[in-house]
Amino acid sequence: MASKIYGYCLCGQITYEYGGSVGPAGYCHCEDCRRCTGSAFNISVRFDLSEFHITSGSPRGLTKRGDSGNELTRFFCPECGSPIYTASPTHPRQVYVKAGTLDDPKAVQPARQDWVASVVPWSRIDLDIDSFAGGGE
Repeated sequence: MASKIYGYCLCGQITYEYGGSVGPAGYCHCEDCRRCTGSAFNISVRFDLSEFHITSGSPRGLTKRGDSGNELTRFFCPECGSPIYTASPTHPRQVYVKAGTLDDPKAVQPARQDWVASVVPWSRIDLDIDSFAGGGE
């Protein structure tokens, strides 16, 4: 049995726990994922739905058909707007949890990228730019 994994949204209203095997993480570069995360891509981790439990709060869902033609429901915190997970009738036994919500980021092991034709040119971080261990000066 895997140890429990915990996570929460930015404001802490939505919390969850997971007790199953952690599936591979994936990057998605599609336009919908960029818009729902407000970033260059989405990183999500596959969890078995039967082992994933919301422990506080009630996420709100928005259902939309993606470029793949599949319907996706993206669940987010109604208070702070943090995206929490995505579900799809195409994969009824899994949810795809947003990697940034996990308490332990070491559980994230990216193994794939989707929609690479949509990669934005500024998504790579130039190692020569000013970098700070904490907040910039």
